[in-house]
Amino acid sequence: MTQEQGFKIRMSGAYTVSQITNYIKNLFERDYVLNRISVSGEISNCRYHSNGNIYFTLKDSTAQLNCIMFARERSSLSIRLSDGQQIEAQGRIAVYEKGGSYSLHVRSIKLEGAGELYERFLKLKAELENMGMFDPMYKKPIPEYCMSIGIVTAPAGAAIHDIINISTRRNPYVRLVLCPALVQGAGAADSISKGLKRLDGMGLDVIIVGRGGGSIEDLWAFNEPEVAKTIFDMQTPVISAVGHETDYTIADFVADLRAPTPSAAAELANFVYDDLMEELDALKGELKSSLLNRIRNLKAELKAYNEKLLRLSPQNVMAEKKRRMSELSGRMKKAMDLKIRETQSRLSDLDRSLREAMQDGLADSKRRYELLASRLDGLSPLKRISGGYGYLMTDKGSVKSVRDVSNGDMFKAYISDGYIEGKVLNTEET
Repeated sequence: MTQEQGFKIRMSGAYTVSQITNYIKNLFERDYVLNRISVSGEISNCRYHSNGNIYFTLKDSTAQLNCIMFARERSSLSIRLSDGQQIEAQGRIAVYEKGGSYSLHVRSIKLEGAGELYERFLKLKAELENMGMFDPMYKKPIPEYCMSIGIVTAPAGAAIHDIINISTRRNPYVRLVLCPALVQGAGAADSISKGLKRLDGMGLDVIIVGRGGGSIEDLWAFNEPEVAKTIFDMQTPVISAVGHETDYTIADFVADLRAPTPSAAAELANFVYDDLMEELDALKGELKSSLLNRIRNLKAELKAYNEKLLRLSPQNVMAEKKRRMSELSGRMKKAMDLKIRETQSRLSDLDRSLREAMQDGLADSKRRYELLASRLDGLSPLKRISGGYGYLMTDKGSVKSVRDVSNGDMFKAYISDGYIEGKVLNTEET
């Protein structure tokens, strides 16, 4: 035998676990079949991990295989995996050295058998959703009080009997119009679409379309694009009631309202007649009480208007106006007399205040005048000259400093009774 990456046949002695496991890993990696293999089986122990990986086991009647689909491969997965699904997984067999185990690293998955129908269901659902056919803005409201209900279903199935029993029990006067249709097998989708279109032109309040439970193959007619488009184009509100509570079809998403069962659809479409009668009786009593109260209030208002009309008659109005004018005239005369007396008193006070202010002003002005005259007299040059003082003048002007004159300059010395002429002989600053 030859060497295989560290694994060498020995004549004696033991190999390590790592050597054995590494050898097996190399064998798996070099095997063309194991690197491009498809395995079919039933899913069990399916687990979506927080890291994005999906872990599950594929099993058949005698064996099982651990599988992992890494987060990077999930973009190709159009379905959500769950236990019990039959799938075909394509990928490669890889060895996990630390655990000493092998598993299938899955690259892609497709459902087998009924799973193929489920894949078609998911694909059509995505297409119609992208077209906006499931948008709530297109959903028509179901009338609260339906008196005419159309039904598209098999004429002999349990669904029609449940709908009739519940509808007539809730409202004995409801009008039920059945349009028999195939709900399974070849031609079922066309039969359902024709039944819906026929009832849509009859002016009914609402239409129920559906059937009892079954496998995905049994319910497939309600997943056909033809039925979905017909429901979307309907003018009459449509309640979809297909299968059991856990069953969903394309019709459920397109319809204006989805009921979990045909019986539930009958309950949603029908009001309870007895409850309505009780409600109407209660409203009748409230209306009667309201009318009686309204009549009493109107009588009271009428009485008040009559009294007001009497008060507003021309005779009463004139008498009231004369009385008010007389009252206002008396009030006005009193107010004017009071105003005149107040004005005279104020004028007398103002005259007295003015005279006192003028006398005070004159006395104050006289004192200020005498004070200013005394100050002015004290500052008079003539008074100073009369006291023995004088001032000097030259041709250049008054002499205020020894620097204003020079030796030889002529000057006049003014005193109280004349002036004296002189000549500058000498100057000296002190």
